[in-house]
Amino acid sequence: MKEEIIIAGFGGQGVLSMGKILSYAALMNDMETTWMPSYGPEQRGGTANVTVVLSDRPISSPVLDSYDTAVILNQQSLDKFERKVKPGGTLIYDPYGIHHAPTRTDINVYSVNAMDATIEMGNSKTYNMVLLGALLKIRPVVPLDALMRGLKKTLPERHHHLLPLNQKAIEKGMGLVEI
Repeated sequence: MKEEIIIAGFGGQGVLSMGKILSYAALMNDMETTWMPSYGPEQRGGTANVTVVLSDRPISSPVLDSYDTAVILNQQSLDKFERKVKPGGTLIYDPYGIHHAPTRTDINVYSVNAMDATIEMGNSKTYNMVLLGALLKIRPVVPLDALMRGLKKTLPERHHHLLPLNQKAIEKGMGLVEI
């Protein structure tokens, strides 16, 4: 098994954190992983993306030209990465802030109303966790318990009281998707 993922959006949306949590979850599940962040000089508000590769074998390079899965959080990222999803691959996007929906017919496209879900939950900081839950429902690359251990590893201990809220957001994201 090998899954090559790009997560892209604006800085401040939790893009890099999603990738980091996913990579730690893979490590917690005895998998190989790479995590390669990329962001502009304006961390909050500028564009950001992260490439994550998960595999049951050694990974030769974290540098990719195409992806099995893309999680897209803004129009600029959709414009840049939609064409880089491999035929038969998966594109997950939140329609909030997307003006022109994906048009490819050779990939699986999922619209996930993550912003609406976070408003419903009353906590905008759970946005990336909702999307991570949707990703895991569509592409179950790591089990939920490994994801929670990865989240615990990446969160500073002073924020561990937020783990139940984050798990609720992940589960909410899983519930937003029908496969």
